[in-house]
Amino acid sequence: MKDFAFATVAELSAALAARQCSALELTDAALAKIAAAQPTLNAFVSVDPDGARAAAKAADAARAKGEGGALTGIPIAQKDLFMTEGLRTTCSSKMLANFVAPYDAHIVTALKQAGTVLIGKTAMDEFAMGSSTETSFFGIVHNPWQPEAVPGGSSGGSAVAVAAGLVPAATGSDTGGSIRQPASFCGITGIKPTYGICSRYGMVAFASSLDQAGPMARSAEDCALLLTAMAGHDVRDATSLPHPKEDYSRELAQPAAAKPLEGVRIGLPDAFFGDGIDAPVLAAVEAALVELRALGAATVPVSLPNIDYSVPTYYVLAPAEASSNLSRFDGVRYGHRAAQYTDLFDMYQKTRAEGFGDEVKRRILVGTYVLSHGYYDAYYLKAQKVRRLIADDYQAAFAQCDVILGPTVPTTAPSLGAQMQDPIQMYLNDIFTIGANLAGLPAMSVPCGFTPNGLPIGMQLQGPYFSEARLLNIAHRFQQATDWHRRTPKETRHA
Repeated sequence: MKDFAFATVAELSAALAARQCSALELTDAALAKIAAAQPTLNAFVSVDPDGARAAAKAADAARAKGEGGALTGIPIAQKDLFMTEGLRTTCSSKMLANFVAPYDAHIVTALKQAGTVLIGKTAMDEFAMGSSTETSFFGIVHNPWQPEAVPGGSSGGSAVAVAAGLVPAATGSDTGGSIRQPASFCGITGIKPTYGICSRYGMVAFASSLDQAGPMARSAEDCALLLTAMAGHDVRDATSLPHPKEDYSRELAQPAAAKPLEGVRIGLPDAFFGDGIDAPVLAAVEAALVELRALGAATVPVSLPNIDYSVPTYYVLAPAEASSNLSRFDGVRYGHRAAQYTDLFDMYQKTRAEGFGDEVKRRILVGTYVLSHGYYDAYYLKAQKVRRLIADDYQAAFAQCDVILGPTVPTTAPSLGAQMQDPIQMYLNDIFTIGANLAGLPAMSVPCGFTPNGLPIGMQLQGPYFSEARLLNIAHRFQQATDWHRRTPKETRHA
């Protein structure tokens, strides 16, 4: 079989259609790469060789009959907070270390029906709480570009799996930037769609009004293929939107004109280009703007006057919802239970003390506090009002532009351990990503450069509700003109 290391989903799909390889060969290659990389990268919590090979054989049989679609036979990984029937779903927590899901999440089912081959489950920050994938009960995850750097989080395992060429695509979840930030740190493409586009059924909840599933892959074209399969109304999820199914790659197939972005207005908020941004990050984003203008796009200044309040607003609302969602993990029904206790209250106390890590406990405590009597109006209710102001700011800005652009995060990947003793600094790194979650808007990270020492840099595109196809098309045209998304980590290139 030809070497398909670091091939895109689209390239692998074409190779499968041309009989240049089989789904089983791709699956075996992925399993071998994961086994070789796991000791150094630790991207996976669970791997399912038997299930993957069975799915691959079924995909090959479907293609032999002339059936299946673009994703049939493509190996993928699922973030370990999506239920997968018969396979562990741990949320990278001791609390669920041995929990085997009894059913599939909606997006797991959708991707299986599209013919993908589930290889395994990727590591994450515990219960998706963190920005570095250092809070996983199963050990820290390493950035394939520089193993001493964090991969970002909470979808760090998925980002590493794609960046290192272990699988061509993976799913992530994004509550405050958890798809986009690790995509930026690891030099891949990731999109958080409009809230409600992808069903949350079967996704273990962190903050229910913010969580959204999305794809992570090497290119915008790949993300479009996966999102087309993942999206769709689901009556089992009350927050799932009855939005018509879309082909998010429909604009990508059009031939590239000399200026394919002619007429596109890109909004540039002052808040995204101010103090606190590392010089290499700012330089890479500004160079990307030069390229986008050359492709025909126009840039206009816009204002997001309340965006500076997004971090404190998020860190009131998200912990409040987390404290409620995580109350179900009490040792009674499933998950970890303390071995010794004297009564029911003692069992609750010891189970949760043993089962949750420090970051999860911190957020539960904050969330319980802001929801407590006497503080609800002062904190939680006020945060909801500010959330509305931030959403209104975006709508006013989109009256002047089609998309908003800026850095995905102010910095590149910090060193392992650098922020674990300073959670506030870690939280502040989400300043550019949180606004899209508070407003429920689609947003994506696109590779746009590297620092002098070789760490990836990402730019963020944000759009109005249901503008995923436009965002993906802009990113695709940028990627047709550049090769940042084609770069591969030297440490894993010959793995």
